[in-house]
Amino acid sequence: MKYRKLGASDLEVSEISLGSWLTFGVGVQAEAARACLDRAFDLGINFIDTANVYGRGAAESVLGEMLSTRARDSYVLATKVWGQMSDTDQGLSRVQILKQMDASLKRLRTDFVDLYQCHRYDPNTPLEETMEALSEVVRAGKARWIGFSEWSPDQIEAAFAIPGVERFVSSQPQYSLLFRRPEKKVIPISAANHVSQIVWSPLAQGVLSGKYRPGAPPPSDSRAASDSMSSPIQSWLSRAVLEAVQKLKPLAEEAGCSLSQFSLAWVLREPNVASAIVGASRPEQLDENAAASGLKVDPALFAKAEAIVAEVRAAA
Repeated sequence: MKYRKLGASDLEVSEISLGSWLTFGVGVQAEAARACLDRAFDLGINFIDTANVYGRGAAESVLGEMLSTRARDSYVLATKVWGQMSDTDQGLSRVQILKQMDASLKRLRTDFVDLYQCHRYDPNTPLEETMEALSEVVRAGKARWIGFSEWSPDQIEAAFAIPGVERFVSSQPQYSLLFRRPEKKVIPISAANHVSQIVWSPLAQGVLSGKYRPGAPPPSDSRAASDSMSSPIQSWLSRAVLEAVQKLKPLAEEAGCSLSQFSLAWVLREPNVASAIVGASRPEQLDENAAASGLKVDPALFAKAEAIVAEVRAAA
């Protein structure tokens, strides 16, 4: 496993990180989740990403229990705030940030998180209030660093223009061969401000593994076949997308790797990306994905892949 520095922070994070959306405490049974977490550590994955809203606290609670037996300095822990936790609890106001920070720490069974991220932007709260509250939790020692997820370029720049507050060190956008929007503005702005990307859905919900075939039902053990995990993947299951993805397989074979590894290596080719978040319901999925770290692929193969998916990527 290779590691990269996260923005202007002192954090060294594994190029492949373990996410918990749709899995921990929600779509994957506890024994399978523990097996995945254990395998992640065995593979050198040190970066664990979650959010308070995943399962309305369930993911954090499961992770808190499972991580409680491990040395706190053996992993980098990230969580998020903004999502709706009750009829009255949502957003990035000072009250919510302080309340949700304490609730997350309690569920995670830790005194601090390494990275506290704004899950989305809150248009109902003045940005100055949000940044001052985030600074407050950092200065109280409850979070070491702060980040954001899916903020617009204007919102990012506005945050950096506020004086006297803690600085963001990470951005968590959707980014993959099939979704390249961050390249236009978010990545350049981030790089100029010493912010790294932590990429979610680098395999487009598993579609870039190549396991979904046009016109065929999804594998019975796949995310697309799961009642609890299938909704987000639907937008990627069109025939045009699946046919294009099948055309990528020979390129991966030429590179000497699986299509999943090829797709993750494509994401990691971007120097501003610190880590690619993967989900897992079985340990062997992590075995395959972790092998993408440090993988060297001929840039000409990446260029061919980009050309193959260009039309369906634009349509998506």
